[in-house]
Amino acid sequence: MSAAPPRLTLTAPLDYQVVQRETKDRGKIEILGALTGGKVSDRRIEARVSPGDWRRLSTTFVGETFSGTLEAPAGGWFRVEVRATQGSGETASAAVEHVGVGEVFVVAGQSNSANHGSEKQSSKTGRVTTFDGARWRIAHDPQPGASGEGGSFLPPLGDAFSEKYNVPVGFVSCGSGGTSVRHWLPKGTRTPILPTNETSALPSGEWESGGQLYDNFIARMKSLGPAGFRAVLWHQGESDANQKDTSRTLPGTQYRQNLEKIIRDSRRDLGREVPWFVAQASYHVPGDEASPDIRAAQESLWKDGIALEGPDTDQLKGDLRESDGQGVHFSGPGLREHSKLWVEKISPWLESGS
Repeated sequence: MSAAPPRLTLTAPLDYQVVQRETKDRGKIEILGALTGGKVSDRRIEARVSPGDWRRLSTTFVGETFSGTLEAPAGGWFRVEVRATQGSGETASAAVEHVGVGEVFVVAGQSNSANHGSEKQSSKTGRVTTFDGARWRIAHDPQPGASGEGGSFLPPLGDAFSEKYNVPVGFVSCGSGGTSVRHWLPKGTRTPILPTNETSALPSGEWESGGQLYDNFIARMKSLGPAGFRAVLWHQGESDANQKDTSRTLPGTQYRQNLEKIIRDSRRDLGREVPWFVAQASYHVPGDEASPDIRAAQESLWKDGIALEGPDTDQLKGDLRESDGQGVHFSGPGLREHSKLWVEKISPWLESGS
């Protein structure tokens, strides 16, 4: 009986994946796959960004699986083609139709970082995607991996960056509605003040984080690879500020302590100094429009160099909020204004070469 013909399959890159660019003009696409059948000797893996030239990859084989990297220009969508050759001929090939080299951001916090806006948004450029941990897709709302089924600021934010820098933009959305900064603490971290929606305290009266949000957050970031995204965008604070039960309001000093721990521990667990942008967010409804204490805590992280300055979204009021300005979440126009505020903060940093 004749041997089975060679077969090449790819597990990376994925369709509609955005690879974080390393410089303004270039990035490296990780190529992962398997080559089965045929002779093992003299096997070579070549790849190209179509219609560019084929390049032999410096490939590591473990049994039938292989890995390598392909340098590519910033931009996309590109068709990435991979082939196996033996002797003078091609033996097997595979391709991924949409791969980009651009900017990737991880988004976390509470409902206004997630899908709780009153109007779903969609990408106008078609070059904004979102990753749920298993697959990439165009980033029409709602964003996978975050709570809520409504709108977010991510599609218009991605469109703005894509148009400004002529690259695709990817997001990993981790936000969870109604969460205190205390809910995001690593497992086993204790705090003396219970979050508003928690009732179970330890015998000491303290509350202890179960770490679920933190663990998921770290896992989602690790799934992108060692340097697979540019920065974390953090928008949270409403569930710590000015609570109806004043005994559950978190003092600014403790907000700062908790968020600093999340930032520092996440950097340790990821093994790199991931940049964080921290927004000023404490707005509830008309008449309860800001917490100076929480805002000062957020600002202190910028001033001490622990985080970068995010937007001040407490300024978004009136018809930029849901329910004719009476709600805490953003209306459609509010989501679009929210995205513009992020562009104003992130763009100068990107353009400075950070």
